[in-house]
Amino acid sequence: MIYHTYIPRSPLLQFVSFFWSSEGDDLPQAQVRLLPIGAMEIVINLRQGAIALYDRHSCAECGSTSSSRLSGIHSENCIIDRHSQVAVIGLRFKPGGSQAFFSLPAGELHNRIVSLDDLWNCRAAELRERLLEAPSGETRFLVLERFLLSQMLEPPKQQLAVNFALRKFGQFPTPTVNSVIDQIGFSTRHFGQLFRDRVGLTPKLFCRVRRWRQVLYLLDGKDRVDWIGLAHSCGYFDQSHLIHDFHTFAGCTPTVYLKQRGLHPCHLVLPN
Repeated sequence: MIYHTYIPRSPLLQFVSFFWSSEGDDLPQAQVRLLPIGAMEIVINLRQGAIALYDRHSCAECGSTSSSRLSGIHSENCIIDRHSQVAVIGLRFKPGGSQAFFSLPAGELHNRIVSLDDLWNCRAAELRERLLEAPSGETRFLVLERFLLSQMLEPPKQQLAVNFALRKFGQFPTPTVNSVIDQIGFSTRHFGQLFRDRVGLTPKLFCRVRRWRQVLYLLDGKDRVDWIGLAHSCGYFDQSHLIHDFHTFAGCTPTVYLKQRGLHPCHLVLPN
């Protein structure tokens, strides 16, 4: 597997964390449980005309999207076919960044994966054709960058309260949601709706997913773990709360996660 990333230039950098691509003809026929990453992504398959959807409980195929799709922000895991990652390019939005390219509230895409054609019509197919014509991976990133610039909507109305909260939630240790709302001065219900429309999750669930994702990145490359120390360092009250999040987001225990994790911290390779 060859994995590349590219940091877009301004003004895209305000909305997009990075572009990425993966290539590898030797990928085994296996399914991967994709764990919540706390962000929305565009994924474009350059090899296949459609991408299968799988039931996350039975792992059975239950439909498909076109070769270009938008993955809303997830608070539950989903299943992908590892073989479908042979030639893929995509991008990860910053929290709330999708608003610059899609008119619908981000909350409507919570735990959903939809065809990009449904949102961009024929322009999604046009983008894929341009990417297929590009002579190299580096050129594909530039093609994607130019296309996104042309696809940007009118600058979204700045929601200063949400921007303030996202900055606070990005700090370590992360302040409590209630303390941030108190500083903003909005009611919990009103702010929660603003945040969900922009980011896709409620403030508390967003912070919970990001805290758990930090655990996964700290586990990267480690085989022996001080679970109690790790739990406290990431803001968990105790180890049992960390274990609960593993069951909620990964559907397994921390020990099983260590055995099945893939090359990416948010990938679990499922047994055949």
